[in-house]
Amino acid sequence: MRENANGAVNQQERLDYVYQESSETIRQAPFVNRQTIKAYLFGAMHDGTIRRSDNRYRIAQKGTEWLKVIQMMLMSINYRSWIYQEGKTRQVFILESVAPIFREHFDPFKLVVKEEKKAYIRGFFDAEGGIPKSLTSKRYIQLTQKDHGKIELLKNLLTQLGIETGKIHNPSIRVDPDYWRVFVSRQSISTFVSKIGSWHPRKAAIFDEWMKI
Repeated sequence: MRENANGAVNQQERLDYVYQESSETIRQAPFVNRQTIKAYLFGAMHDGTIRRSDNRYRIAQKGTEWLKVIQMMLMSINYRSWIYQEGKTRQVFILESVAPIFREHFDPFKLVVKEEKKAYIRGFFDAEGGIPKSLTSKRYIQLTQKDHGKIELLKNLLTQLGIETGKIHNPSIRVDPDYWRVFVSRQSISTFVSKIGSWHPRKAAIFDEWMKI
């Protein structure tokens, strides 16, 4: 029991460290301007919703680590948001914001600036991307999406950035005919980690360990 408890503490310390590092990176990096943050937020929006009645942005997570990163991004461009637990018994947390940035037009198909392309992919990956949870598991990076056009856009953007991917495919037409997936090619995983990376504390922690091996 003591070993498990220590493992949990170490994992939380690691997440806290990566959160602080991610926050510092966002604050200090010269390319992280309003447009870059906007690209990231709209990429991450694939895991969120906007209530049109009051333009309220809402994103749900099982923990608060990534929500705090998004909150910090909004604060860096002078917008407010709030995080709360949904229900007393559910381990689900919500970030909400009515920041005007979410009402602005954004067309990912017209992205030109390289850093904004990277930020959009990073936001999408942090919201919808998949990697193994264990460092001992075989490495992979996947992106999934219901919209075939969006997953094709991501594939094209990655190609433009020198990151190779496999074919867009449907894992099971019987289970879900509208579910699309693409993997980053094995030889491009390190390039994805270095060029795109992650601002999601758990994923960033795994990427950080990958780069050490």
